[in-house]
Amino acid sequence: MSIMTADPDQKYRPEWRAWLLPLAFVVGWVVLYWNLQPTADALMAILPLTPKTHLFDAIGFFVFEVPKVLMLLALITFVAGIVQSFFSPEKTRALLSGRRLGFGNILAALLGIVTPFCSCSAIPLFIGFLTAGVPLGVTFSFLVAAPMVNEVALALLFGLFGWKIALLYLVLGLTVAILAGLVIGRMNAVELVEPWVFEMPAGVGGEQRMTWPQRLAQGWASMNGILWKVAPYILIGVAIGAGIHGYVPQDFMAGLMGRDAWWSVPAAVLIGVPMYSNAAGMVPILQALVAKGAAIGSALAFMMAVTALSLPEFLILRKVMKIRLILMFAGIVAVGIMLVGYVFNVVIR
Repeated sequence: MSIMTADPDQKYRPEWRAWLLPLAFVVGWVVLYWNLQPTADALMAILPLTPKTHLFDAIGFFVFEVPKVLMLLALITFVAGIVQSFFSPEKTRALLSGRRLGFGNILAALLGIVTPFCSCSAIPLFIGFLTAGVPLGVTFSFLVAAPMVNEVALALLFGLFGWKIALLYLVLGLTVAILAGLVIGRMNAVELVEPWVFEMPAGVGGEQRMTWPQRLAQGWASMNGILWKVAPYILIGVAIGAGIHGYVPQDFMAGLMGRDAWWSVPAAVLIGVPMYSNAAGMVPILQALVAKGAAIGSALAFMMAVTALSLPEFLILRKVMKIRLILMFAGIVAVGIMLVGYVFNVVIR
């Protein structure tokens, strides 16, 4: 059986050929990932470094974690790209349009995980959702969930820390997004949105059915686009993590972000707000912090603050909402993140 592919020349190709590259990619990924640790050990053995020194530990962390995180990211973004082919911006707006508080917030938060949006697309999303009839509170649930609880963060947490931490992060992150939207929705703060937003015409888009070869092609394009875009953050994040792993004393991190210090969670949130990174770049830092004695809840609060409460995002949102609404949004989300941090510190020992 032959079908039309996404090629510009519009030639027909057998459908089975579209599956060859993804299948080869997955098989090659499994083989390489299985041999990652022995390869890293062999490389460290031939380097002219003295074992069990700070420099050796730092470089060893970097040599192993960079390919590990990049490989996880490649597989995740390939699968996520296929999933995201089912969720166009038009379909997302249609699913959320007219939804009431409660169910609408839950649906918006869930869509925020699987849809390919982040804080950098806040303005067009904000405008598009409101002009399509999506309530303000539902829109905020989406805006919180999209950068904070995304598929990349979840999969990397699963790969580096295990399913329990990934699942708890998912549940608590969704809870923060849902409750933040509910609170803002109940406040009926529509007057705090800049008036010009509601004067914009509602977007109209057509829906085009995609074949599986086209979805696979989109997954491949998503992997290539995101991987090279995020790779610098990964390298910076792993480099910082390597420095922490090799040179920062364990007692220092235990005292700064330890479980016993009640102020460690709010301090982690305050430190994270001025920074900007994506979840993929923060997870290696999170791993190094925990390995050096930081409590998992405090380290997660730091990561969530960097990804969901960054100053660059606030500057972008200022174009579409008044300062009071931004402060309300930041305050509600910050409280939610701190609660997440405290819960993790109590539950995960």
